[in-house]
Amino acid sequence: MRRFEDGWRCLVLRVYRNWDLPKGAPQDGEAPLVAALREAAEETGLRALELPWGDAYRETPVYARGKVSRIYLALSREGDVVLPVSAELGRPEHHEFRWVSFAEAERLLPPRFLDIVRWARETVEDATG
Repeated sequence: MRRFEDGWRCLVLRVYRNWDLPKGAPQDGEAPLVAALREAAEETGLRALELPWGDAYRETPVYARGKVSRIYLALSREGDVVLPVSAELGRPEHHEFRWVSFAEAERLLPPRFLDIVRWARETVEDATG
C-alpha cells in the first residue's frame, strides 16, 4: 500500500495476462510474515516496508490445485519498484507493475482476491479516516 496525492494505492504485478499481488511460499522454517516481506522485496525491490496495520492477514480461497495465498498489508512510503531478474527463471518473474486504486485492483485481480481488496480498503480507511 502507498498513499499518493489522490488516495491509497495497491501494488499489483502482471505476469503474462494475469494480475497478481506480491506473494510467495515460505522457505523451510520461515515464518509466514517473514516470508511475505522477503517475497515482496524479491519481487518488487521494496525493502523498507512497514506494518502500521499490524500483522493481520487474509487468505484466498483454495485455487490452482490446493494453493492458498496469505496476504498481509504493508506500507511502502518510499522506493522505486523494480522487477528484478529471478535466478531460477533467468528473467523477471513479472512483466509489469502498477500502483492502482482499490476499484482498479478489484477490476484487474482474479476473483479470489476480491475479499482481500475489500478488507484492505476497510482497514486502511478505518485507520486513516
